[in-house]
Amino acid sequence: MKRIIAHLIWAAVAVLAAFCLAGIALNRGEPINSTWLVTAAVCTYLIGFRFYAKFIAARVMALNNKRATPAEVLRNGHDFEPTNKWILFGHHFAAIAGPGPLVGPVLAAQFGYLPGTLWIIVGAVIGGAVQDFVILFASMRRNGKSLGEMAREEIGKVGGFTAMLTVLLIMVILLAVIGLVVVNALKGSPWGTFTIAATMPIAVFMGLYLRFWRPGKVLECSVIGFLLVVLSIFGGQMVAESPALAPIFTLSGMALAVAVIIYGFFASALPVWLLLAPRDYLSTFVKLGVVLMLGVGILFVRPELQLPAFTRFTDGTGPIFAGKIFPFCFITIACGAISGFHSLISSGTTPKMIAKEWHAWPIGYGSMLLESFVAIMAMIAACALQPGVYFAVNSPAGIVGDTPQAAVETITSWGFPVTVQDMDELAADVGEATLFHRTGGAPSLALGMAHIFAQTGGGRTILAFWYHFAIMFEALFILTIIDAGTRVGRFMLQDFIGHFYKPWGRTSWMPGVIVTSAAIVLAWGYFLIQGVRDPLGGINSLWPLFGIANQLLAAVALCVATTILLKMHGLRYVWITAVPLVWLVTVTFSAAWQKIFSPIPRIGFLARAAELQNLLDSGKVAAEKIGETQTLIFNERLDAVVCGIFVILVTTILVDSIRVWTGILRGTREVKLTESPFVPSQLETEAI
Repeated sequence: MKRIIAHLIWAAVAVLAAFCLAGIALNRGEPINSTWLVTAAVCTYLIGFRFYAKFIAARVMALNNKRATPAEVLRNGHDFEPTNKWILFGHHFAAIAGPGPLVGPVLAAQFGYLPGTLWIIVGAVIGGAVQDFVILFASMRRNGKSLGEMAREEIGKVGGFTAMLTVLLIMVILLAVIGLVVVNALKGSPWGTFTIAATMPIAVFMGLYLRFWRPGKVLECSVIGFLLVVLSIFGGQMVAESPALAPIFTLSGMALAVAVIIYGFFASALPVWLLLAPRDYLSTFVKLGVVLMLGVGILFVRPELQLPAFTRFTDGTGPIFAGKIFPFCFITIACGAISGFHSLISSGTTPKMIAKEWHAWPIGYGSMLLESFVAIMAMIAACALQPGVYFAVNSPAGIVGDTPQAAVETITSWGFPVTVQDMDELAADVGEATLFHRTGGAPSLALGMAHIFAQTGGGRTILAFWYHFAIMFEALFILTIIDAGTRVGRFMLQDFIGHFYKPWGRTSWMPGVIVTSAAIVLAWGYFLIQGVRDPLGGINSLWPLFGIANQLLAAVALCVATTILLKMHGLRYVWITAVPLVWLVTVTFSAAWQKIFSPIPRIGFLARAAELQNLLDSGKVAAEKIGETQTLIFNERLDAVVCGIFVILVTTILVDSIRVWTGILRGTREVKLTESPFVPSQLETEAI
């Protein structure tokens, strides 16, 4: 009887998911309520997690809790350490949830709410979560080896070496962009800077508390940590209002960049239990708390989506970024649907800390679904704004006009009416001098969140509090990528050098840890500092590469995953990773080609560089702008070269993978998996 009831419940969830997805897809005319998006997402996630993910876990991977994981077999108290399932879930979620699920959906809302929403939901269930899950499983069965190392062993020396180099180069760009987003979010914000800084000593305290003072008291420590974080948030507000303390925590972009670089080094070099795991777990409280608050607020307020399902900018003429809905919608939204960066975490820190194999199910697959839900929240927050306000905040001055009057006239002519008075009143309400031309997605997301929170109580009188709280939340959300990403980069560099001098391959050998941590930090730190010095703020030159590089990295991960599944089961289950791989290759290669060779200056790197060079040669650039223009020309050409290198490297990996797949299917290549030998687990499941 219980089984019948359970089947009926799950059938009802499936029907509700299909009904809501059809409702948001087919709706035209009247504004749609945001609860449709929330319900469609949650129901689809539940079905995907309960049935699709469990099918993969049981049938494809054959997860076995009786098998010892690398955390148990190689336990050293530094990188390899069996970790409580929920603490590790917190670390993994905090490590993967970066700018993508927050900024990407906000920017992609330029096309309307429908394409981004469908991509976030469907892409996560059959693409992003699958990639994270399979790569975590593969690394867990190979003593926690990195993505590049697995590529070398499973694909071959050529593809493997290329993959290691590709992953390392892409990682540098990703961390630089993420660091730049953090710097821009915290620049001139004493509230956010203080709160973020306070999470670091709190995390160290939690690590020492669980390690030496109260081992195993996870709930007790969590409560203490959560209370301290709440106090730090209110402390940040007090610091911001203090004439004596505010200047201390009001830092310039360069000062913040140096601070982020120093933090990245220590986060990579220190033992994982001391700073990395507890800080990410701590950050997760804030992240999950705010996401839960936002979800409850949306269900309580039930805001209607003001942006239509499709806007006029699907044709590629959008003011926020140029390019047609295909492929640029799917590049702009990265982490909310599928992100290559996640594969680095799934083959980096997490497999070295996972205590039982079945923990990979909620950690690998479930964490990605939660991140996708964050992206849905961001999409709702952006689309709930008045369209005129949304475009006024996110459109650069070069597109809509330098003055407020010119901007509102341009935006109103698109069919999205807005006035200067409306924008001035809104800026005053949130405590900002102006909201025009606040590009990058973060300010408009904070504005949308503040409006939803304010409608639950307090109204416009507390908009300023919620707006700055949201800005702090976004910075905290993104910064946690730096610590895990740098450590993963260190692992990859050690793996690479270890082929030439074996001691470097030992991830806990301190000379190697210090040198490789410094090398990775200096590499992405260089690009971060260049971004801070960029006259246009750096995002303009580095962000386009972020989306393309991230998705190309996902293609590399799926090549490795497809190879492993093919070796394990033949063609029987290879579609699980092959389908998202084909889609990603199509999307990323299309986007990369357009970004390099498009004759439209707003799209193509080389076309934009040529346009600026012509202006420079014709003497149409003011004397004081010559240096800035030359920098922009160099950045555009550099972007084109780097993008081209990424495509060539990924193509090499793809071709080598196809060669291996063909050999396996023809029977001309030995099918040899590199899984570690089975070792019985001695850990009690209840203990972890």
